Amino acid sequence: MLGKQFFNGDKYQTSGSKRIIFDKIFLNTRWYFVYTYVKVIIQARRLVGKGSFNMEKFANSSYKILQNIENCGGKVFIDGIENIKKAKGPVVFVSNHMSVLETFVFPCIIVPMKKITFVIKDVLTSIPAFGPIMKSLDPIVVSRKNSRQDLINVINQGKDRIANGTSVVLFPEGTRRVEFDPEKFNSLGIKLAKEAGVPIIPIAIKTDFWGNGKLIKDIGPIRRKEPICISFGEPIIISGNGKAEHKQIIEFITNRINDFKNIKI
Repeated sequence: MLGKQFFNGDKYQTSGSKRIIFDKIFLNTRWYFVYTYVKVIIQARRLVGKGSFNMEKFANSSYKILQNIENCGGKVFIDGIENIKKAKGPVVFVSNHMSVLETFVFPCIIVPMKKITFVIKDVLTSIPAFGPIMKSLDPIVVSRKNSRQDLINVINQGKDRIANGTSVVLFPEGTRRVEFDPEKFNSLGIKLAKEAGVPIIPIAIKTDFWGNGKLIKDIGPIRRKEPICISFGEPIIISGNGKAEHKQIIEFITNRINDFKNIKI
């Protein structure tokens, strides 16, 4: 274990309403929520500056954001947590990508069991406060300008991180999408898992609770009626050219997203 385990068992679901009065004072706007997550980022940035930001504090910061989501009326459903434990050692995680929420919440679910880093766009490393936090996690940085070079970087650096015991999280769609598009979900995760000789774990998410902003992408609308759903699939071993496993991952994400429509919290 890499610190406190925040969730017991295979599932987690928000029980009742945890929304607090401070959120209601802001008249159902996004601003109390923005204040709470920015506060967590600033606290984490200070720890980075002191050289004391580690995986345990990364997970703790992530859990604070999840609690803030619930305090602002968010309802969370997570399942498949036990699948993270089934794979011994590091893995490759691949997920569809809807909002910034999954980037902030994944650590508190995964990190107590596996050390992680992310594949991120280079522009994220230059964002004040957030950039230094991401750089402290030794991410794999891509430009999105040269796909061949990005592929080489992800494979080579990903193998290096995995060899040192760190699992890699990546979003094969490349950007946030309101609807999951299998055609845009590339096989980069499959290639990395095969080259590194580790399992791949698919993640299906529905995180439109936290919308994308028009002016500032990470400050979008808060949709309190939309449940937050995160589902981890079984670890998959890559064999052959990986096409069958890629299809299996696409089917898992597609089916779970359809299942999320029936979840009532």
